[in-house]
Amino acid sequence: MLTQIIKVFIALNSESSPRQIAYAIALGMVIGLTPLFSLHNLIVLLLAFLIRVHLGSFFVSWGVFALIGALTAPLFAALGQALLTENALHGLWHSAYQITLFKLAHFHHTLTLGAFIIAGILFVPIAMLTQVLVVKYREHVMAFVMKLKIVQMLKGSRFYQFYLKVQGGGA
Repeated sequence: MLTQIIKVFIALNSESSPRQIAYAIALGMVIGLTPLFSLHNLIVLLLAFLIRVHLGSFFVSWGVFALIGALTAPLFAALGQALLTENALHGLWHSAYQITLFKLAHFHHTLTLGAFIIAGILFVPIAMLTQVLVVKYREHVMAFVMKLKIVQMLKGSRFYQFYLKVQGGGA
């Protein structure tokens, strides 16, 4: 886990697109908040591997949001129960349960439905907020750190030049 956190900081300081990092965190949020063994989590996992997102950020956010999901599970279950027992939605649930894919998605479980609804609502705001925060981090914090004498000395060292050559970023 510590290695993954270090990779996130490397990603924040790298040439990775803020959008890649933001969507990685948002996708990790979906898997983290919802119960692990769900059909939609398999789809999200495949999506994370197929599209270009920063995997270190994805796995760290998955872990962080899994902790948040465990703490908020009773709230998600209450929301799911309210939705499943709402009389106005009875026809929707009845027709949805006739579809095999819907049965496999386990949306008849209160926790799965409630967590999926919350994750769906939060996906775009989390992605947008994270993208803005990554840009602000790079503008302010990273710029400040790069001006420090110790960082400039390290970047001028032979070890750092060797590191750049090994990583493919040096001349």
